[in-house]
Amino acid sequence: MKKHLSLCTLAILGATGPCAATWAAPAAPDVQPGLYRVEPAHTQIAFSLLHMGFTNYTGLFSGVSGTLRLDPAHPAASTLHVSVPVTSILTTSDRLTGELKGSAWFDTARYPTATFTATRIVPAGTDNAAIIGDLTLHGITRPVVLHARFVGAGINPLDKARTVGFEATAAINRSDFGIRTYLPMVGDETTLTIAAAFERQD
Repeated sequence: MKKHLSLCTLAILGATGPCAATWAAPAAPDVQPGLYRVEPAHTQIAFSLLHMGFTNYTGLFSGVSGTLRLDPAHPAASTLHVSVPVTSILTTSDRLTGELKGSAWFDTARYPTATFTATRIVPAGTDNAAIIGDLTLHGITRPVVLHARFVGAGINPLDKARTVGFEATAAINRSDFGIRTYLPMVGDETTLTIAAAFERQD
């Protein structure tokens, strides 16, 4: 059975007609092998950590770049490398965003970029995999495991690009990367939640 997606944001799509208008999504994933590049407009990295023991506070990184060489027949043979501009950090507080860029936290003047390079991919069932790799952040490199799930693939109806999408989570200790400000009042363990879109390069 075909799934249908609601088009309530018709103005964005440049369409007309009632909100009930729909388009048909592919009935089955269409995953093609090859070289893909990050589609930065729809790729986000959220981080969350405990704040003063009261709330889990969340911020966001954007502007991600990188490549995925995808081999759907042999997922373990795929490769992944991404680069994240730490200067893109954003929170709901302009003051906090500025502080996080400073020398007490991410020190973006010295370390403007974080990178992740997969060293091993371990499939787990049809749609999941553990992506083991090296994360370099704040000038320090540590091994990290991303728990990834395939979301979908096909032709993007807006830009006609062949696209694959994944979501992933990981947990790191910021102190492992030399970011220790306000420990333990502000939590050490940091959860990363990633939404990643890649476009095939023909």
